[in-house]
Amino acid sequence: MKLKKQVTVCGGAIFCVAVFSLYLMLDRVQHDPARRQNGGNFPRSQISVLQNRIEQLEQLLEENHQIISHIKDSVLELTDTGAVSPSGQLPFRSANGSWILPFDGRPTFLSVKPQDCQFAVGSRGQTDLQMLDVYSLLKFDNLDGGVWKQGFEITYEPGEWDNEPLQVFVVPHSHNDPGWIKTFDKYYTDQTQHIFNNILVKLAEDPRRKFIWTEISFLSKWWDSVDMHKQQAMRKLILDGQLEIVTGGWVMTDEANAHYFAMIDQLIEGHQWLEKNLGVIPQSGWAVDPFGHSATMPYLLKRANLTSMLIQRVHYSIKKHFASSRSLEFMWRQAWDPASGTDIFCHMMPFYSYDVPHTCGPDPKICCQFDFKRLPGGRVNCPWKVPPRAVVEANVAERAHLLLDQYRKKSKLFRSKVVLVPLGDDFRYDKALEWDQQYLNYQKLFDYMNSHPEMHVQAQFGTLTDYFNAVYKANNVAQGARPPDYPVLSGDFFAYADREDHYWSGYYTSRPFYKNLDRVLESHLRGAEILFSLAVAHARHVGMEGRYPTLDYALLADARRTVALFQHHDAITGTAKENVVIDYGTRLLRSLIGLKKVIINAAHFLVMKNKDIYRFYQGEPFLETDDRRATQDSLPQRTLIELDPAGPRYLVLFNPVEQERLCVVTVLVNTVRVRVLTEDGQTLPVQLSGQWSTPTQMSAEVFQASFMVRVPALGLAVFHLYDSADSPMTLRSETLLRLSGRGGQTARASDPLPLRSQPADPQPFFVTSQALTLGFSGSTGLLETVRLKDDPQEVKVQMQFVTYGTRTSKDKSGAYLFLPDGKAKPYSQREPPVVRVVEGPLFSEVVTHYQHFEQTVRIHNVPGVDGLSVDMTTMVDIRDQANKELAMRLVTDIQSGDTFFTDLNGFQMQPRRHFLKLPLQANFYPMPTQAFIQDGQHRLSLHTAQALGASSLDNGQLEVILDRRLMQDDNRGLGQGLKDNKKTANRFRLLLERRSLGNKRSGFFAKLFSKLYSFIAFILRGRAQEVVDSGPTSFPSLLSHMTSAILNHEVLGLPVLPKKRGVPPLQTFSPLRSPLPCDFHLLNLRSIQGQDFRSPSPYTALILHRKGLDCGLEAPNPGFNCTTTQGQLSVSGLFRNVDVQLLQPMSLSLMYPGTALANDSLISLEPMEISTFKLKLR
Repeated sequence: MKLKKQVTVCGGAIFCVAVFSLYLMLDRVQHDPARRQNGGNFPRSQISVLQNRIEQLEQLLEENHQIISHIKDSVLELTDTGAVSPSGQLPFRSANGSWILPFDGRPTFLSVKPQDCQFAVGSRGQTDLQMLDVYSLLKFDNLDGGVWKQGFEITYEPGEWDNEPLQVFVVPHSHNDPGWIKTFDKYYTDQTQHIFNNILVKLAEDPRRKFIWTEISFLSKWWDSVDMHKQQAMRKLILDGQLEIVTGGWVMTDEANAHYFAMIDQLIEGHQWLEKNLGVIPQSGWAVDPFGHSATMPYLLKRANLTSMLIQRVHYSIKKHFASSRSLEFMWRQAWDPASGTDIFCHMMPFYSYDVPHTCGPDPKICCQFDFKRLPGGRVNCPWKVPPRAVVEANVAERAHLLLDQYRKKSKLFRSKVVLVPLGDDFRYDKALEWDQQYLNYQKLFDYMNSHPEMHVQAQFGTLTDYFNAVYKANNVAQGARPPDYPVLSGDFFAYADREDHYWSGYYTSRPFYKNLDRVLESHLRGAEILFSLAVAHARHVGMEGRYPTLDYALLADARRTVALFQHHDAITGTAKENVVIDYGTRLLRSLIGLKKVIINAAHFLVMKNKDIYRFYQGEPFLETDDRRATQDSLPQRTLIELDPAGPRYLVLFNPVEQERLCVVTVLVNTVRVRVLTEDGQTLPVQLSGQWSTPTQMSAEVFQASFMVRVPALGLAVFHLYDSADSPMTLRSETLLRLSGRGGQTARASDPLPLRSQPADPQPFFVTSQALTLGFSGSTGLLETVRLKDDPQEVKVQMQFVTYGTRTSKDKSGAYLFLPDGKAKPYSQREPPVVRVVEGPLFSEVVTHYQHFEQTVRIHNVPGVDGLSVDMTTMVDIRDQANKELAMRLVTDIQSGDTFFTDLNGFQMQPRRHFLKLPLQANFYPMPTQAFIQDGQHRLSLHTAQALGASSLDNGQLEVILDRRLMQDDNRGLGQGLKDNKKTANRFRLLLERRSLGNKRSGFFAKLFSKLYSFIAFILRGRAQEVVDSGPTSFPSLLSHMTSAILNHEVLGLPVLPKKRGVPPLQTFSPLRSPLPCDFHLLNLRSIQGQDFRSPSPYTALILHRKGLDCGLEAPNPGFNCTTTQGQLSVSGLFRNVDVQLLQPMSLSLMYPGTALANDSLISLEPMEISTFKLKLR
């Protein structure tokens, strides 16, 4: 021991000298006046010398990582021996109240290459329109614009088209919602199938007729129901250019609540169907109905090799502003793009809606006269009281001139003399009569216009790509290229308002139960895809391909389509009728059950030590699921593991995250006599706690057993659970009930576990872990402060619950709209809450029971990611409320000003500002995975496991709407309020991080990292970057990315069912030979379908995302070995016991193949890049 300490001290001394030298060198470089005067104008040779120096120093640091780890281990050993356990056993509680745990024994380190930090501080491509700047500029005054109410009067000179005639493309379309007022199947039966049948007949009548279609979910259903002749007729129409498939996703996805995993998956599902059945590759995107538009969508379409896109639902003030500067067509660029590689050409429709009255030009009274479905005698008429007239020889001249005037006025809002005129609406063209009314009357108008040269117009039916190609041709540029002088835009288009102060920010939260269920299903789908692909590859590798149940692929295929369907902009949004919501919920639950089967069957095969004795029996599963849901609208119930003194029960844990995971796992058991062993026989510390049937009553039959586990990346670990005599490693939680002393509340102790109760008092109380100390209000039981380890100062993080009402005027909140009756009011109830405080060696928690919600705040006493954030669950039940919205608000002393950040689709962060000139509801934004506020000292991130609406309405505040119960429709077509609320568990992680830049209290190593970070920024920009909120981009830290991953991809506990013949030997399955760089996210490992969509091909799609990192926050040890590689990865060296026989880059949705690479090639991804590769694993 003496020699070990001497070695430790020597190693530490050597390391300190090396690091101190580095610190001094960086300090000199940063403060040398001669160097600072030159700013960013270093000679290239000097920059390269500096870069080489940095790389050498970085290598030195990496070599010393082991020494640091050993020092840490030794320090822990020394501190542990300072508090001696009376029994000599661990874990035990020291004199200061903290728990000492057995050391994990595996040194881990964090090594982020300085080059991988450059992206966050590097320069960005220049844009002409940055949406945050546009918001700052606009008055949002909503002046009356005349016939175009939300715009302005448009004028033109008659001779403007004399030299270059106006080209008009009228694009017939039918917007088909896969569920809204009716279910998906009902819409198909009643309307959509007839539209397809009419397409075949009516387009064939005249080759000049065109049509576009987007929702592949409906097309697939129709295709499966018709004969080969109809299928061939459809192929011919597409081949001849009369019918175009636009976007080609399974649905027209929502862009606010949808996660980018699901957005990509529904795009792949649609594109794969098109490739297999029609041989079609979409070129243009069409999104007329999502309620606001995300910057993630143009990136995904660009990566799928689409060249152009169209959007419609944008705030009317932005449309007016863009129209006035002829900026309605632009190149949409990612805010983080250092150049122009993400640019895609985008057309924004200028007027109120995508229906016919708002698409031919600025005057809906005139345009409605050219919607020939509204001819007198029909079921639809024109609200402006002037009906359409059939076009005949006597009126064709007058009608053509009237329509041309609208076309010309619309074209004045754009930079080319090509105008797009959509012709359609919801579920149009389901009757043959409408086809005749529209196509015959328009053809007469076109014939007249085109035969009169003095009108200087060429009008025709067209597809969307016909229009875009004409724009490119008019500007003499290639397809998808930027036309000269067209603006470049970055940012997004939330929140959407269609009129007055009617902001569509309510649907960010509407029906949160299903938003949460969707994300649970997505995590299961990803996990099932990965395990299925690995199981099939391993079965092939050992020659057992025929024995593995590839029939499970049908369950995967079904679940993909369910997840894809639910991304529809009336599904995940919570804006469908109640019976349609039930239909969606039933589909989600059925697919979740199917995916659990896939996971169980794959795990069974992969953990078998001897694969030769593997047998699959359909009716006799090897494993149980981790939980069960009785109905589509009920919360999950955890599986009880019944322990028996006769022998052990086995538990298989699946880690769906691509990094090794050290975390606390909790299972339900039927006894307090619990002992947990690892696969190699090591006894683990166990914390026993109660299972509560009421706020004050503990079950006497069921208990929670929590233990710390290390599970391999994407792998399976095996644990043994015994009913055995008390082990010193099994400790009971200490539970304290803080009661009001009124109302006859009593605590009944269940003998096996200690329970105390005491009257509540207003003094704050605290719970502590290795990394965090949380302070709670004695009167409310809610979180008040957070203090990080080694930080002498606590940070105020006061949790409040508030409620919003709705207006008393005729316009009220509904499924879409948030129209509050003023500022939020504090939530209040007569009785004080019941507060339960549970403390133990592995976790401590505070559970606070209010009438309409139950808040659980838990911290895990484990090293690494799981122990560095606060785990929060808010169980909400507002079913007895009327026109109320419940919000959780965090009030802090972080000086965030009016700036906050929300994510877009879990893919990227978007800076936001609270604008006082806008109404309260306009300052809410979608929060699919996280939001944060920050200042020069701290960043506070709220991570979420379900999409919700969020805002920061004051300096240092962050708030999120948890649920909404609204008794009326909001006049957007749904015809219902939101009255089908469920008891909903909203899950969060709260992460407080210290900023290492300029932090005077953060110690030597943090200062060293700060020097490195500032030095890189100094080289790249000629100055040390100190401002935290100045740019249009921001990125989560590495710890924040990992926190989001563990929240959204929980460890699944799969108990092995008892077997009469005994359980065969099982072993850990660790699929990765080498860890993925920790800025890589394995988005999917998706078995590609064979000829039949229910059977797999030999190929697998590997989809990777390299995340952008903010390295300016302190980086604690994550609990696993974490390194970055400047975006490089060896795929052939990634998987253990599997050969990579093909490595082929593909477009995002697998439609465009790249040149196959050598199997041992290194692939390289830029920060933020998502890339797809086609693999053959064997």
